[in-house]
Amino acid sequence: MAGHVGIEGPATVAVLGVGTMGAGMARNLAAAGFALRVWNRSREKADALADVATVAATPGEAVRSAGVVVTVLWDAASVADVMAEAAPDLEPGTLWIQSSTVGADGADGLAAVAAEHGLVYVDAPVLGTKGPAEQGTLVVLASGPDDARGRCAPVFDAIGSRTVWVDGGAGRSSRLKLVANAWVVTVVDGIAECLALARSLGLDPALFLEAVRGGAMDAPYVGLKGRSMLAGDFTPSFTLSGAVKDGALISAAARAAGADITLIEQARSHLARAEAAGHGDLDLSATYLTH
Repeated sequence: MAGHVGIEGPATVAVLGVGTMGAGMARNLAAAGFALRVWNRSREKADALADVATVAATPGEAVRSAGVVVTVLWDAASVADVMAEAAPDLEPGTLWIQSSTVGADGADGLAAVAAEHGLVYVDAPVLGTKGPAEQGTLVVLASGPDDARGRCAPVFDAIGSRTVWVDGGAGRSSRLKLVANAWVVTVVDGIAECLALARSLGLDPALFLEAVRGGAMDAPYVGLKGRSMLAGDFTPSFTLSGAVKDGALISAAARAAGADITLIEQARSHLARAEAAGHGDLDLSATYLTH
């Protein structure tokens, strides 16, 4: 596989975490010409990428001599644990693109980890789910040193359709990701409530989707998630448990900032109710099942 010539230093990119999001991102990096190493705690997920990447047995093996490390893991604790495993094999000056959703405090803590090891840290969570990850059309939210932008550009071009840089230092983009995910949670819960209300009023819930279709009240997510709810198709693109996890991060950041998020907290409680009912592995639209 030819190395990518648009990035400084070694052309190898190590992707740590190749689950729902990381697998698609890794394939697009390989398609863009990067030499690729992948690691995942569940080995079978990494093995599924053996046709385009070298599968590493440990995080250290994956990052050894890599110019870029991309983390796409569950939360800040898992990222910190994996990077601690990789630390003996990380070279100072390595570009670390942190794409997990870790919240405000998590992003700041990981920046400290990067500083401890002399890494160039770019906080880069993404907007999008499994489909956009596979299609290379994610929106990358990035923050970090200005002089790292050129190094990041080829990676971001491979995985996303556009990049939004947030000034103010690494960690600012994770705060923006919380705002965006708060909107996702609010919209999905709103759709579920409106469909449930229509049902309670003796109407075919599909009439709600038809009434708003194509008008000012419509949005792509309304039809997409609404139709899935009515069809009972909860194939996960963003799991309900993932939304509950992110909801907790949103709540923590809002409390720290003194922000009133009453509506979002109500949506979060509905997600938690659906998770408690056993729907955590389904798409977050499965909140409809408990409305």
